[in-house]
Amino acid sequence: MKKNTLYAALLLSSAALSTSAALAQEAKPDLDLSFNASLISDYRYRGISQTRLDPALQGGADLSHTPTGLYAGTWLSTIKWIKDTPGAGSTPLEWDVYAGKKGQLSPDLSYDVGVLGYIYAGNKLDQVGLKDANTLELYGQLNYGPAYLKYSHAFTPLFGIVDSKNSGYLDLGANIVLREGLTLNLHAGYQKVQGINASAASYSDYKIGVSQDVNLLGGMTFSLAAIGTNADKNFYASAANGKFMGKNSLVVSVSKTF
Repeated sequence: MKKNTLYAALLLSSAALSTSAALAQEAKPDLDLSFNASLISDYRYRGISQTRLDPALQGGADLSHTPTGLYAGTWLSTIKWIKDTPGAGSTPLEWDVYAGKKGQLSPDLSYDVGVLGYIYAGNKLDQVGLKDANTLELYGQLNYGPAYLKYSHAFTPLFGIVDSKNSGYLDLGANIVLREGLTLNLHAGYQKVQGINASAASYSDYKIGVSQDVNLLGGMTFSLAAIGTNADKNFYASAANGKFMGKNSLVVSVSKTF
């Protein structure tokens, strides 16, 4: 997220302030295109490692239409969990595409609704007794101040899990500014998996972290977070080495938006 701070000069008259605000509003483009890139020590999705507890490269692009609140974007990350599954193919990337709408319900309350597709090109999970890994979710989020509540609902089997259509994920969190550039990141989530694997596949996860903006190379963000789950250690074990992918861990990252 871009963070821009505007400092008004002292001793400006109210007329000058009004003129400046009008000019700033007029200069703001209706369409805003931004890009992001990051390096992370372990790509955790809903608390579960997608990279066998190894680092990942990530990046994406977002296009938003300011007057309507409509937006669309795409994001990619390196992964290992599919190619580590015998016979499931060598898919090295997760590719996300999404679109939605944001808006204000009141000065302090905003919303975000949209659809998100997770694409794992060339995956063959459906040939090894699972379902196609490609997943489609609809999501809705409410934001109040620094806090948010989000629910995501899967309209396809969830990431290849058999009989898991209509699974849902509840996400509660807050991003609290401690001082300029330093933010406390709190999150608790619950993944409910439908179907015959419900007991083993459903779990809770959490994150407690901090992120710091640094004036380096035009502005970067460094993050440190403690992440963990109560997921089933057998169900969420790596097919490559048997290690638990939801273990408690510290995750560090560096990212840049431009």
